Amino acid sequence: MEQPAQLHETTERLGTDPLGKLLFRLSLPSVISMMTISMYNLVDIFWVAKLGHQSVAALTVIMPFFILCYAVGVGTGVGANALASRRFGERKVDEANRVVGQCFFLSLAIGIVFLLVMNLFPRTILTICGATPDIMELATQYLTVFGWGIPFLLMQMIGRNIFQASGDAIRPMVFVIFGQVCNLILDPFLIFGWWFFPEMGVAGAALATVLANILSAGLAVFYIAADRTTYHLKLRHLLPNLPAIVAIYRVGLPTMLMNSTESIVFALFNNVVAGYGSLALAAMGIAGRISDLAFMFIEGASHGLLPIIGYSLGAKLWKRLWSAVKLASVSLAIVMAVITIGMEVFTPQIIRLFNQDPALLEIAVPGLRIFIVSMVLIGPTIMFITTFQGLSRGKDAMVLSLMRQFIFFVPALYILPRFMGLTGVWLSLPLSDILGFTISGSWLYLEYTRQKKSGLWTEPPR
Repeated sequence: MEQPAQLHETTERLGTDPLGKLLFRLSLPSVISMMTISMYNLVDIFWVAKLGHQSVAALTVIMPFFILCYAVGVGTGVGANALASRRFGERKVDEANRVVGQCFFLSLAIGIVFLLVMNLFPRTILTICGATPDIMELATQYLTVFGWGIPFLLMQMIGRNIFQASGDAIRPMVFVIFGQVCNLILDPFLIFGWWFFPEMGVAGAALATVLANILSAGLAVFYIAADRTTYHLKLRHLLPNLPAIVAIYRVGLPTMLMNSTESIVFALFNNVVAGYGSLALAAMGIAGRISDLAFMFIEGASHGLLPIIGYSLGAKLWKRLWSAVKLASVSLAIVMAVITIGMEVFTPQIIRLFNQDPALLEIAVPGLRIFIVSMVLIGPTIMFITTFQGLSRGKDAMVLSLMRQFIFFVPALYILPRFMGLTGVWLSLPLSDILGFTISGSWLYLEYTRQKKSGLWTEPPR
């Protein structure tokens, strides 16, 4: 049996630092990382929009498949994060190293599968994702180039969780920022053929993303391999280990499936919107990218909360665990309320920064306003689901997500437009968010009361 080991100071602070300070320290780097990614997405759309609304629509229909790739990376990363942070809480450092070692193999193996599928069946994928005939060629160009960066995208995403599991949120932030800044610089050069670069159009935007992912993932791998982190990997940790992989996906698979359903939902969303033409797809793409700016706070808070829950679970710090959940949920609700008010007031001005086509504005402005009206509830809802993930209750997290996305959203998506047209499409999202918040909050409260009454709250001496 592995003996308890002394932890790195950064990891030890997961169980000792004041919660407000700790959540801020762990969340802020993720928020900055997500801000960088969101700014890239906005700048990407800014440049691509100059090629015409069909190019914007082409990037929009690719999103369901991108979300599927993202789901695999998030699921694997969450599994590794929750499991490694729990092993640190249990003082089983060698087991934490073994968990991390499997992530290298998984990134490469899964990434190659995605690469082959994207280059062998691009038109089939795009048809499923809702591509209209007038944007099929543009979307194919982007998808086939983008596929070459998937192994590196997965390593970047999983690597971020690996660092956060040990309490280090700074390095992954730096890696993401470095890659995305390079992306921002390369975008116009590769899209329009500035200087000596070839003019590649939407394929240039995809190539810039591939290069950014390579740089960001390369830095993460270098720091881990060079023993510049809490982890100290040996060859035996890197060899495929079935029990470790099963343990990762025992926690991460429900999250992966949960996020994969978002890909399906987005594909259904695209297909419904496509019935209103490629201009509607372009409007939805712009509105969606802008609303993503607010979601960076939700994503950052989730990344900050997860290792605290995992560590507290392993160390049996029950009161600390639930205090962290409450603090993260309430704080995020306040932040999202402020952001929502600001975006609602300045929606037309924000949309005009990207496109001033009156026909597009007529669709995008009300679409964005409806999109973001329920954000004050989305933040706490994601925190509730994150809590179940950190508690290694992935099935509960998956069920709650499926309720919000399938049981609530899909019926609304197909019923409301029959009576309200495109407005009904936009309204289906906040309706599902309201119902999802109610169910998730009630479910988590029942778990909290169950634990409190079970006698588990006797904490070990530190």
